Amino acid sequence: MRNPEIILNNLIANSKKSEYRFQRLYRNLFNEEFFLIAYGKLAPNSGNLTEGISKETIDGFKLEKITKLIEDLKNERYQPKPVKRIYIPKKNGKQRPLGIPTFEDKLVQEVVRMLLEAIYEGKFSNQSHGFRPNRSCHTALKQIQHNFIGSKWFIEGDICSFFDTIDHHIMIQVLRKQIDDERFIRLIWKFLRAGYLEEWKFHKTYSGMPQGGIISPILSNIYLNELDSYMNKYRSEFNSGKRRKRNPEYEHLKAKMDYLQQKINKLEMNSNQRHELILQFKALKKQRSTLPSVNFFDPEFKRLSYTRYADDFIIGVIGSKEEALAIKYDIETFLRKELHIELSADKTLITHSSNTAKFLGYHLTVSRDTSVKKNKNGKKMRPYNGKCLLFIPKENWVNKLKELGAMKIEKNGVWKPVHRGYLLQLSDIEILSIYNAEIRGFYNYYQLANNMNVLNKFMYFMKYSMYKTFAGKYNSSIAKIAGKYIHSGLFCVSYRTKNGKKTRTLYHHKFKKSDTPIKNSSVDGLPNTLIYRGRTELTQRLLANQCEWCGSTEGKMEVHHIKKLKDLKGKSAWERKMIARNRKTMVLCESCHKKLHAGKLD
Repeated sequence: MRNPEIILNNLIANSKKSEYRFQRLYRNLFNEEFFLIAYGKLAPNSGNLTEGISKETIDGFKLEKITKLIEDLKNERYQPKPVKRIYIPKKNGKQRPLGIPTFEDKLVQEVVRMLLEAIYEGKFSNQSHGFRPNRSCHTALKQIQHNFIGSKWFIEGDICSFFDTIDHHIMIQVLRKQIDDERFIRLIWKFLRAGYLEEWKFHKTYSGMPQGGIISPILSNIYLNELDSYMNKYRSEFNSGKRRKRNPEYEHLKAKMDYLQQKINKLEMNSNQRHELILQFKALKKQRSTLPSVNFFDPEFKRLSYTRYADDFIIGVIGSKEEALAIKYDIETFLRKELHIELSADKTLITHSSNTAKFLGYHLTVSRDTSVKKNKNGKKMRPYNGKCLLFIPKENWVNKLKELGAMKIEKNGVWKPVHRGYLLQLSDIEILSIYNAEIRGFYNYYQLANNMNVLNKFMYFMKYSMYKTFAGKYNSSIAKIAGKYIHSGLFCVSYRTKNGKKTRTLYHHKFKKSDTPIKNSSVDGLPNTLIYRGRTELTQRLLANQCEWCGSTEGKMEVHHIKKLKDLKGKSAWERKMIARNRKTMVLCESCHKKLHAGKLD
């Protein structure tokens, strides 16, 4: 069998050819190495221990499962099982359906996903940021900051129930533009039509794809790449004018200042007249600094900017409101006619850029601040005028506190930090670590915001909530807890490790605005195949075909998986062995694996 890395690199190279159509993709599903790589990528995710419609999970995985899958795929006997539908709460109080495939289906989907990513990643638009390597919410937001300068209107785009309404026939049509392999297409079709099980009742799927499926994100990007292509073409047709015309009033003042400067230069240094002219010059300069240098209402200058993250997109328009309305209408028409999806009437809004638009949990606005400041080089300029600014919405950090149970609002409107009862049974270091993780997580997401100071308020409630949690645990007061744990102004918790006593402190650093996204935004648009290179340590252990408990090399080996190392208490010898090796997996023979689950391995 060919090396998967070579295969993927060949696919990437061919993806650069505009008219190239991919054939003989399906045969790559007969390559055992692809499935070993897929297994190695899926194994660290504890979600693979969640059952689908069958009792089967990643636990007990063995090489024979790959052999059987490949045999079924060769004969096209392979049929994906329906996903198990569960619901998770959304921030708006509604519930989001989530489909859980069986582990075997996840394994096949991961191989398919690798092939699709190699084909399509280089073809995706630079305006697409969701579910892509080296891209994130942050890269989308940084792109907005860079491209939306001077925008007059925002168009907030929200597609109604996108994952539930994707048209299967159109999905297949889009895939056929690049893929000329009907066996591969039929496999995708099987996944789309697998159906779902809800409360043990089977439901057919005539549209949509399950959120939670391994291939759902890449398929959604392939589908919405049609919108990205449409918007790129639309933008090139809409944009006009090289630059805005100069502001006549600004130019008039500049001409006056030039005239005065000439007169000043001709007069003697100590002349009263010269002094008077200098005062006039300064007054004109001050007046000019309040005016824009260009005509923001220049009808001949138009710009459209577009950024998409998953099924949410935002558009910045330099133009009239009528033009913004026309853009919205054209997009609605395209989506309805070409992709059979609809924009949400309630959530797809046109907002003047002096107000705030919502995107990815931030508020966006365009600054009208004309104040003059010196830059790093000492040159005076207006640094904020026309810039797209990002803000942390008040309701987001307030709702986060309420979601965590760290704050409550009394009937009289008073905000109070409160203890979190469900943490009282944890150790001191666990409580502190949870608060630190939550603080850092919230800060990391909002580190691009221009109003970072509001995080100090968030920190205040988190800090005193933690104090009250410790006080509740020890039936004490905040003052006594502070006296016990605060040293040199820092809240400290000591704990023991193999290497001795250590101390961890409550987050105490400043919340600084960052201009660097968490994931690199300057990517070349092609996937990194290094992540597929070679076998993982786990797959090497499995291929060694030796039980890591009894040492047997006879029979079939299985992999025992656990969700978290901290779930192991060390009561059994096999638990102590996994803890000592810092592994969440153990390769066992069938006999030892059965004994482990029966509690008889020791």
